[in-house]
Amino acid sequence: MTTLAETKAVLCSADAVCFDVDSTVIKEEGIDELATFCGVGNEVAEITGNAMRGTVSFKKALTERLSIIQPSREQVNKLLTDHPPCLTEGIKELVGQLQQRGVEVFLISGGFRSLVDRLATEINVPLANVYANKLKFYFNGDYAGFDETQPTAESGGKGRIIARLKEERGFKKVVMIGDGATDLEAWPPADAFIGFGGNVVRQQVKEKAK
Repeated sequence: MTTLAETKAVLCSADAVCFDVDSTVIKEEGIDELATFCGVGNEVAEITGNAMRGTVSFKKALTERLSIIQPSREQVNKLLTDHPPCLTEGIKELVGQLQQRGVEVFLISGGFRSLVDRLATEINVPLANVYANKLKFYFNGDYAGFDETQPTAESGGKGRIIARLKEERGFKKVVMIGDGATDLEAWPPADAFIGFGGNVVRQQVKEKAK
């Protein structure tokens, strides 16, 4: 287990830094915002809390929440237009400073690609460096499920993405930053993990992060 000093040293020499998105890059949990927008916020928030604490598998929680919300393509687009997510203070500057040092920045999210792509563009992260879940819709725009083959749809998926990045891109040191249990799970293969509590503090993450 790394100490605080070792974590700082890894961050200062990292080839790549991977950020969670919900409650890390942005202040909100995107799926909770979508649920509220669709009128089922209270039912979904409790399941989100359990998923973030790691008391239920992420895939089970994602399936349950989406089956309650049943978001249409129109609702997703209208949410992004009417209630764009709020960036965490300093995140755009932090990403810029990392990139100036030649560090590759990635967004690895259990949220939805339609939302995360927009955020990536806003903070200058290449879309090729985004990993997130994909919603499916029927031709009429009704909800048709989500792509269950995405690693981000499952517990342990973020770690598998980091392992693949190290193998395919040759990264020697990768740091994962996030607020939830699925972020903590990615260390290892991440060489260091930084628990982020700037928007919400998950006790399990706070206790285990260095």
